[in-house]
Amino acid sequence: MGHFTELLRSLNNLKLLAAIGRSGGDLSSIADLVDNFLDSPQMADCVRRFRAQPGGAELMDGRYPPLQPNIEALRQLPQGSLGQRYAELITSLGYDPEFFRPRPVNSEAQWLTQRIATTHDIHHVVSGFGTGPQGETGVLAITAAQIGFPAYVLLTSAAGLASFRFQLERFEGISTAIAHGQAIARQAHCLALTRWEEGWDKPISQWRQELGITDAAEHEPYGLAAQLP
Repeated sequence: MGHFTELLRSLNNLKLLAAIGRSGGDLSSIADLVDNFLDSPQMADCVRRFRAQPGGAELMDGRYPPLQPNIEALRQLPQGSLGQRYAELITSLGYDPEFFRPRPVNSEAQWLTQRIATTHDIHHVVSGFGTGPQGETGVLAITAAQIGFPAYVLLTSAAGLASFRFQLERFEGISTAIAHGQAIARQAHCLALTRWEEGWDKPISQWRQELGITDAAEHEPYGLAAQLP
């Protein structure tokens, strides 16, 4: 029965990856892919890796809440602070700050999934990756490498393979962004563990120093700075 369940999951993953590819990154299909892993062996291993991080078990057992940002309040914070830069990203690109799918957080897998989903755009700001295809793949590579979040592992691998096979002109940029994200993952404190809400007013430069991000992607072709006013 277990093998059959995993076969069905794999087939559904392929269907969802095809839908994401056709749509150029439809958020609903991405959320479906994320949810398809909730009760998987891969997600169980991701939870194990998260709990093994210093402070991970405490954060998870306490069900530290998913992000609920007040964008208007964050916009009033000092220029260059995490909150101000995050609000700038959300508003300048026309994002809905609550685009993420509501989920219960009763199980460890549900809580970790929702925490990662709600803080994903903060990872863009702190790491410096943009929100285009290359930057998106780079920022996903960080969480994929640090804790093996299943949907991000699959999306990162699929982006590299698809560009190599079908869009060779994009392969160099995608593969470089993935390598950059993996380098940040190795050098930095686990981003999924970070209590961003306790330091909205802290400058991005200070966050990067504290997290150990010495090579942010901001000034690369796929960096966030090129996309913001």
